[in-house]
Amino acid sequence: MTKHDLISAICKEVPGLSKKTCGEVLDTCFGTLAKGIKKDKRFSYPGFGTWTAKMRKARRGVNPQTGQPITIKASKTCTFKPSIEFKKSLNK
Repeated sequence: MTKHDLISAICKEVPGLSKKTCGEVLDTCFGTLAKGIKKDKRFSYPGFGTWTAKMRKARRGVNPQTGQPITIKASKTCTFKPSIEFKKSLNK
């Protein structure tokens, strides 16, 4: 599903909501979500799942083109863990 598909699906569910307004609300929602994860290191949406900010340690790797060992720098990432309800709904 793409952003456009999501906006279209929401507009079908909410009569009178324009695609432009829906897009603006989604942009604001995801922007706020990203800020919350950055600030609090975690965001949980009951019945859906939890996003968590994590730090990856530096590690050794291999350049696939040359086979030479390289060092991969430490980096920040975001993980998602689905709720039990969401996992069960995927198996239906």
